[in-house]
Amino acid sequence: MTDKTNPRPIRRLNETVVNRIAAGEIINRPANALKELIENSLDAGASNIQITVKDGGLKLLQILDNGHGIRFVLKKEDMTIVCERFTTSKLKNFEDLSNINTYGFRGEALASISHVAHVTITTKTADSNCAYRACYSDGKLVPAKPGTNAEPKACAGNTGTQITAEDLFYNVPTRRKALKSPSDEYNRILDVVNRYAIHNSGVSFTCKKQGSNQAEVNTLSMSSVLDNIRQIYGSIASELLGLSKSFKKLEFKLNGYISNANYNLKKMIFLLFINHRAVENSSLKKAIESIYTTYLPKNTHPFAYLSLEINPQNVDVNVHPTKREVRFLNEDEVIAAVGDAIQESLAGANSSRTFLTQTLLPGAESIETNTNLAENSIKKSGVKVLNYKLVRTDSRVQTLDDFCNPDNTFNMQPKDNPKKGNNNFPNSSKNIVNSNVGSSNLKRKRERFDVRLTSILTLRKRLKEIEHKGLTELLANHTFVGCVDDSLTLALVQHQTKLYMVNYNVLSEELFYQLALYGFHNFGFIHLSIPAPIRELTIFALESCDHDKSEDLKPNEEISQIIIDQLISRKEMLLEYFSMTITENGELATLPLMLKGYAPNLDKLPTFLLRLGTEVDWETETGCFETLSRELGLFYAPEPPNFSNISTSISNNQDDNSMDICDTSNVNKDNSLLLPKRKSSEKETNLIFTEQQKKAEIARYKWQIEHLIFPTLKSQFIAPKSIAENGHVLQIANLPDLYRIFERC
Repeated sequence: MTDKTNPRPIRRLNETVVNRIAAGEIINRPANALKELIENSLDAGASNIQITVKDGGLKLLQILDNGHGIRFVLKKEDMTIVCERFTTSKLKNFEDLSNINTYGFRGEALASISHVAHVTITTKTADSNCAYRACYSDGKLVPAKPGTNAEPKACAGNTGTQITAEDLFYNVPTRRKALKSPSDEYNRILDVVNRYAIHNSGVSFTCKKQGSNQAEVNTLSMSSVLDNIRQIYGSIASELLGLSKSFKKLEFKLNGYISNANYNLKKMIFLLFINHRAVENSSLKKAIESIYTTYLPKNTHPFAYLSLEINPQNVDVNVHPTKREVRFLNEDEVIAAVGDAIQESLAGANSSRTFLTQTLLPGAESIETNTNLAENSIKKSGVKVLNYKLVRTDSRVQTLDDFCNPDNTFNMQPKDNPKKGNNNFPNSSKNIVNSNVGSSNLKRKRERFDVRLTSILTLRKRLKEIEHKGLTELLANHTFVGCVDDSLTLALVQHQTKLYMVNYNVLSEELFYQLALYGFHNFGFIHLSIPAPIRELTIFALESCDHDKSEDLKPNEEISQIIIDQLISRKEMLLEYFSMTITENGELATLPLMLKGYAPNLDKLPTFLLRLGTEVDWETETGCFETLSRELGLFYAPEPPNFSNISTSISNNQDDNSMDICDTSNVNKDNSLLLPKRKSSEKETNLIFTEQQKKAEIARYKWQIEHLIFPTLKSQFIAPKSIAENGHVLQIANLPDLYRIFERC
């Protein structure tokens, strides 16, 4: 035992002992050695780094990059001294530390590794014809095999450098025994690789065990930081908030990603980079965790990746042997600024939560987002909803009636008046829906055309600007109850716990106006079996108008001719954009198919043709398309059957060319609209519908409203504010209010 009474002599340590002691401070486990090697590869400008590990890095630790390599042909001493202490290509003077922009600067990494492991370096520069390999031990060149020359040998290789460290700590058995299991050391190596792979998004990283075909870390050089986080940590990437802020006063920039208030971990993941160097800072870590305590459940922690770019002159990187800590000016202020930025980001993102949804299989029915709140609460939470809040209908449900179009089982030919005899009047039908379905005459004229006219796009944009979102949502998720009366254009619909009465005639006018704008240039055709003469129809409309005749008013025939000339002059535009065919003889041959299975009531055709001449603005493009679409909306809007009009009076002075236009909505056997035949003059012809035929006609009309008009209001209608403001949609009952009333009974 040493005598403590006598002073011991001071001796100069052997250089080998000194180097091993110093190496133990810098390289204390395989993960530290790998960190130094990765930083050397990044300093060399590598874009691809491959790492191979055996036994947790103790048996083998190899890194391969495609950087610029180490010179040997022009500067042979580079390969000779590369593993000596304090040799580096990144620093010349001590003052350079104040503006350092590389990872390495001391020149101790490779030297320290070579003092505790067997190191082999294979390198090739871009201007070299071959690669060179050399072996090192204790910082000096050693021969690969006993008895051979220690000089670097030429060999095959790609541009870049491969460094292999074998038998780490072979000469420091105490350190080797102190290390944990190989699996634990490998996990530490993966942690280092993960950090640098996430931060260096322009570099591809691969890390795997020797002999394994699958890499534990595999990132691509073109991936973003967020892509790398997703690749390494999985679904956490969808719960991250981006940070990006500059602090001019403190001279630093902040970038990174932090987890939101919906995500938490059992252990905090904190990736901190200061001037692109992976470091640790306990003060900043504690500050972040204290911020999250108000957002996360107890004993849970966040994820944070932060990159601080601080003015190099304000950072001291030479304060720790392994460079895992740095010091910088105004540290407290910087930490406070980072904390404020995180707090601000969390506060702005805490108002909502996001949920991932699974993609539906092909052919599966889509799930509407606006589902019944009460039903959802029952399914999800199991809490019973009170009766007066329970919605008992589902707007998505279809009935068999949707597929049972009122057929042609009823003979819609009115009975002849026995007193007047048979007039050979054609089959009378107020609707052509049955015949239209599947009709070869009702087909699209061309492939869908992409409309780019500024006027149409402007009109479509106006619809969005004047939209009443609440009414649109109501109509999109309503349940049809029924028509109020056979002669009124009113219907009842339910939305959640409320019952509304709507004027569907007004809604239909707006609906068909919108269909005209969105179907512009893409309409199908409704063919008339006999072209409608515009002259006779407009004259009939003029004669039917209730107005006082004035001397200034032109004769009906002249007004009719003006309308015909106007329509003929624009027949190409009407045909191309609205599928309306005007013949040279002044006849209307086709109408636009605006809604599949639906055709307008041709009783309104005379008024429609008249208004085309008097109400449409033919002078401006936008005005023309808007007013013409409005007239189509008026014409196509449904109206209840009026059996009192099924008669006609024909004066004695009418010739054989006169037309009975009171009932023009007829269907021929070939599914075309059939206009009445020309007939001989008679004083009066009365058509009588039986009660059975009237009921069938009313049933067909109601089916049309329920299964054509209102479903289209659900899927394609943009409700304007004017409809809501003018009282065309009125709430008439509310389930909670009804319960209050009946509870008193």
